[in-house]
Amino acid sequence: MTPREIVSELDRYIIGQKDAKRMVAIAMRNRWRRSRVAPDLRDEIAPKNIIMMGPTGVGKTEIARRLANLAGAPFFKVEATKFTEVGYVGRDVESMVRDLMEIGINLVKKEETARVRTKAEYNTEEQLLNLLLPGKGNASFSAPQNGPAEAVNKDETREKLRTMLRQGKLDDRSVEVEVSVQGGPQIEMMAMPGMEDMGMQMRDMLGQFFPKKQKTRSMKVKDAYDIIIQQECERLIDMDKVVDIAKERVEQSGILFIDEIDKICGQDRKGGADVSREGVQRDLLPVVEGCVVNTKYGMIKTDHILFIAAGAFHMSKPADLVPELQGRFPLRVELRDLTKEDFLRILTEPRNALTVQYTALLETEGVEVSFGEDALEELAGYAERINQETENIGARRLYTLMEKVLADLSFDAPDQSGQKILIDAAYVRSKLEEVVEDRDLSRYIL
Repeated sequence: MTPREIVSELDRYIIGQKDAKRMVAIAMRNRWRRSRVAPDLRDEIAPKNIIMMGPTGVGKTEIARRLANLAGAPFFKVEATKFTEVGYVGRDVESMVRDLMEIGINLVKKEETARVRTKAEYNTEEQLLNLLLPGKGNASFSAPQNGPAEAVNKDETREKLRTMLRQGKLDDRSVEVEVSVQGGPQIEMMAMPGMEDMGMQMRDMLGQFFPKKQKTRSMKVKDAYDIIIQQECERLIDMDKVVDIAKERVEQSGILFIDEIDKICGQDRKGGADVSREGVQRDLLPVVEGCVVNTKYGMIKTDHILFIAAGAFHMSKPADLVPELQGRFPLRVELRDLTKEDFLRILTEPRNALTVQYTALLETEGVEVSFGEDALEELAGYAERINQETENIGARRLYTLMEKVLADLSFDAPDQSGQKILIDAAYVRSKLEEVVEDRDLSRYIL
């Protein structure tokens, strides 16, 4: 996709923030450009990491998440405050690369599952027919004992059962299915704080010493179908191939989103918490610069992973980061506060707008809800006002306001099936005005 097409796609879900969208679109396009550069130069081109600055709820995380979806790339979001340097309680910084690799594995495995799904469905159908027909396995059909007539009869019976199976007429019939269960004792390990990843890897390694056992269970056909097709998909997928593809994808197109990076900035004080904050930054530095991280799937290079950091930076600024880390985030963009016009667009334009969501939810109860233009303007005005008077939480304020406005309707919806309800400005004011006018109430309720 060209940068213009990327921005256009982001516009379908995120309102405003043109500068941030352009910056991430260029970063994504540069990855495509790098893949077409001569191999001897390709490894020398490092990704241009980004810092996004702005209050919560203005679209920082959503921009990064949608970008990853567009690219089909492994994406992982982590809060910087979860990490601490060695000696303090917290997670190991390198664990975010391991988590990204797990996401890459799941992403590729899902694609491979879709690829082999048709064959897995056919094999599952055959297995269920073998279980439903007399005899065990294919033995009863492989060598008919009473001549061609019996073979034809069995084939006809099998095809009739196949039709009934596809129509769901055999869903409640019971069959005996072999399922895999973990052999040996269940291994539980208590990991030290900050070493949960090592504990999981040890548990996986020790679990391999006890091979899985087969156990026969009786269940309905519809339940057996789900279990057998899962087993067939796992059998048809080449996990070595999955790991190789996932590793390549993580190393060349993975995106790590580090939120709340401003919370690990120093505050020009010596000792205390600032020691830990600077320690986290120095632990982050080699991962962002490019290093090799050991995972249970092998060694992962972080040289070409794109890092996007974000923070409100109310009490600090990017210059408060250690100089070495600043240098690894050359691109910086500030996301602006949302205005009344932005809130109005957020309520109407995106494909997943809140008004669309609530209309669909209440429609399940048989209640047809519609929002008047004046009601949406009223909601947008309240959102801007409350953000200015209390904490600015951006578009997330709309969630609170919509819940408050529709609380009574959502509660009574089962008793109002078949009704059409118009939400207008007067309705919105009746639900919000009293709370908004009382500063203390609005602070705690809205």
